[in-house]
Amino acid sequence: MSNRKVQIATGVPPQPAGVEITRWWWVRHAPVRVDQGRIYGQTDLPCDCSDTVVFGAVARILPRQATWYASQLQRTHQTARALFAAGAAPATPATLTQDEAFAEQHLGAWQGRNRAEFFASRAPEIGSYWFAPAEERAPGGESFIDVFERVRAAILRINALHRGGDIVVVSHGGPIKAAIAHALGLEARAGLAFAIDNCSVTRLDHLAGAGEIGWRVPMINQQPWIADPSHATMHQPAGPEIATPTKLA
Repeated sequence: MSNRKVQIATGVPPQPAGVEITRWWWVRHAPVRVDQGRIYGQTDLPCDCSDTVVFGAVARILPRQATWYASQLQRTHQTARALFAAGAAPATPATLTQDEAFAEQHLGAWQGRNRAEFFASRAPEIGSYWFAPAEERAPGGESFIDVFERVRAAILRINALHRGGDIVVVSHGGPIKAAIAHALGLEARAGLAFAIDNCSVTRLDHLAGAGEIGWRVPMINQQPWIADPSHATMHQPAGPEIATPTKLA
């Protein structure tokens, strides 16, 4: 038998010489079960972190040495602590930096409204896939473009602080969609087309070298537990969707 070392193909090319890669690992928080069918936006509700199989699967693919961020909302902190407990990082909740830039869209007066009744009261917006088109600002709240701009600014700021490292952000569906749009060089509204499930992992790599910068997208909405249908409840409506028994229904 040959002693030649075999390099396992991972689907991600090796780091080119002279290029600095900052890896962003975005994790959406665990499902909220206590919303009573109401829009919650930035309402500070807890989440359900009881599915240890899901957290174990996610923890296995996250980097062991990373800088961790979350929003100021408790559901992201609870999700991060569950990932720590599952072995995601040799860290404690004290290492989790809270940054309001990663909070969900503030939906103003829409928060607290019955989700089904809200969407039934509005004209269909096929191009938005969200609560409203990207440019529409919720009364007393934000537009998705507002979310896009604050997430973009935070990415630029944190990239400068942790160049060449791994950054894990436990966040929400809206900011993750915004981050994808930014990485792909798209308008804010294009990010709304992406589905982001609870506890899913999205990885966006920032590349810098020789005066040029760019992005690579190794994964979007990755669900390492997906082979087991008993965990299909991680697919929680994040906009005009209707809850179904399984993701494939």
